[in-house]
Amino acid sequence: MRSRKAKNGHTPTETPDLPVVHIIGVPMDHGAGRRGVGMGPSALRIGGLHEKLKAAGREFVDHGDILIRTPERSRAKVGGKANNLPIVLRACDALHEHVQRIVMMGGFPLVIGGDHSINIGTMAGLAVGVQEKHKSERNGKKRASREIGVIWIDAHGDLNTPDTSPSGNIHGMPVATALGMGPRALTHLGGLAPKLQPNNVVLVGLRDLDVEEKQAILDSGVHAFTMQDIDMRGMAGVMQEAINLATRNTDYLHVSFDIDSVDPKMAPGTGTAVFGGLTYREAHLALELVADSGRLTSFEMVEVNPILDNYNMTGELASGLIASALGKTIL
Repeated sequence: MRSRKAKNGHTPTETPDLPVVHIIGVPMDHGAGRRGVGMGPSALRIGGLHEKLKAAGREFVDHGDILIRTPERSRAKVGGKANNLPIVLRACDALHEHVQRIVMMGGFPLVIGGDHSINIGTMAGLAVGVQEKHKSERNGKKRASREIGVIWIDAHGDLNTPDTSPSGNIHGMPVATALGMGPRALTHLGGLAPKLQPNNVVLVGLRDLDVEEKQAILDSGVHAFTMQDIDMRGMAGVMQEAINLATRNTDYLHVSFDIDSVDPKMAPGTGTAVFGGLTYREAHLALELVADSGRLTSFEMVEVNPILDNYNMTGELASGLIASALGKTIL
């Protein structure tokens, strides 16, 4: 059974098997080292996001963009370097409230950025929303907390903290933050920390890691698949294992996709491009397999920078990848 069509801005009736997709744009680039990625949500919409979601058979409501109140950059050091922390924190707090509300009403959050620091708000909203939604189910009985599994598709590990980050840019810290490492203002956003258990986190597509970050990944307990693993085993084999790892002990599955995981020949519009990334088909296959699993409950696309792009080819690719994750098939 599909949800009825959204009209006149009203939220459609949702069904457990095919929840309505709720789009939230986060036009923030203050967590990154280069400006421009704040225009990513517009690039995705111009790249045909709405049309591609319709082609995937998904009903959706676009809530527009969160207001980023301060365009200026400021620097705030917390136990090291955490650039623009107040701005990032305000934006992530606003995002967490939106995502929490969508989760509690049974919707599917689709967050489009913006730099990867916005995941701090996404994860806070997911974690708090999941726990609040299921409080009534427990009815005083002892029950394990609902867990979230995450597949993190990215060229980078994003497991830095202010103490280990060479740049101090918060877009390199969201995985560490979700695991409870870093500034308390970020780790405890929403009042819940940690947001994730390491064994439920799978990093896919790694190929550019900072020196201390490599050891942090090994010490953290997360699962990690590098581009070498993909080269040797193929994307299908890696993603099938990633999905199994992220869902075996969890009730929810979130996929966070950094467009820099794709090779810059296909996705030039991103600020931290590294050659040797996923091919066009590998990226689509990864998300087609996620869709086939039937376990996906939220999705995030980040780091599209139209200033660095070529005729919005990266925005169009990113919107197509979202459609693949949400069920668009070739046949």
